[in-house]
Order: sequence, then C-alpha cells, then structure tokens
Amino acid sequence: MKNQNRTALYLVGVVVTMASLSFAAVPFYDWFCRVTGFGGTTGVAEAAPDTILDQTVVIKFDASTERGMPWQFRPVQREMTVRIGENALAFYEAYNPSDKPVAGTASYNVAPDAAGGYFSKIECFCFTEQVLQPGERVQMPVSFFVDPAMVADPEGQFVKEITLSYTFYQQPLPEEQAALEVPAGQTVN
Repeated sequence: MKNQNRTALYLVGVVVTMASLSFAAVPFYDWFCRVTGFGGTTGVAEAAPDTILDQTVVIKFDASTERGMPWQFRPVQREMTVRIGENALAFYEAYNPSDKPVAGTASYNVAPDAAGGYFSKIECFCFTEQVLQPGERVQMPVSFFVDPAMVADPEGQFVKEITLSYTFYQQPLPEEQAALEVPAGQTVN
C-alpha cells in the first residue's frame, strides 16, 4: 500500500510538472524568438545604433491578409536599399472597402531567418491593434534598422537581401470584445 501511494504521488507530480511546463512553453518560446531572432522574429529597439556602415542591404516588403479579412493591404514601396545601422522608414497602406468598421492586428517576420536577430523595429503599426472605419484608407509607418553586428555573424555576413512580411488578422472590435467578456447570465446595458 505504501508503494502504491508513493507511485500515485510521483505520477501526480509528473502531471503537475508537465502541465506547468506546457503553460510556460508559449511565453518562453516567444521570449527565445525575440532574443535570438529565431524563426525570423524581429527585435524591438528604442533607437538606431550610432554606427552606420557603408555596406548596404536590400529590404523587400511583403503584405497579406488572412482569409476573410476584408481589408486591402500592401506595401507603398516594394523595396529599398539601406545602409546597415541606418534608421529607415517605410510605409504600408491599408484600406477598408467594407461598410463597417474592421479591427486588425499584424503579425510579422523577416526572411532569411539569419537576419531575424539583426532586424529591429523602433516604431511599427504592428505594435497595436488598428481599426479602420468604412471606406478609410491609411498609410502606416514602420521605422527600423539592421544591426551592424550582422556583418560579423558567420551566417548574417552573407545576407544581402531581407524580406519584411506582415499578415493582418481580423480582430473583434473593442465593443464586440467587451460583449464576449460579459459573464454568463449578465447583460450589457
């Protein structure tokens, strides 16, 4: 009986540990990707570095929307050449042709993956949810730089072209989200 209790306690401990690790995996993976640039995840910075190199890199811009997202979304400029370390500014355009407000958030990445840890954004429309009114067209900026440390990286030193990609996903409007969060049995006035 004593061995059965010990085994049962051990198994409960394993289940609790596995459940805890599964909940910790998502934030840990997100942190890992942001720190290392793994999977093309870009960094976020307060300002561009003081060092600007004479070497350049071509930045290409890509845009898409999830299926069912009514917006039209595109880069204003398809590509630009920037000096490594230089603060650059690009614009994307979004248009809501529908007859109702639509909210969206953008996910992003860069390719090749070797550039992910060296591509940093200072300001970006992707940091916050965007809401477009019916018929509204906006230009949304992204301020970025490529870290000069890339040229010393064994893989990064060969990167001559980086593609910055965004995909917009439709989100519930703030009032729709509030209605979803009302506890069962209660109504919104």
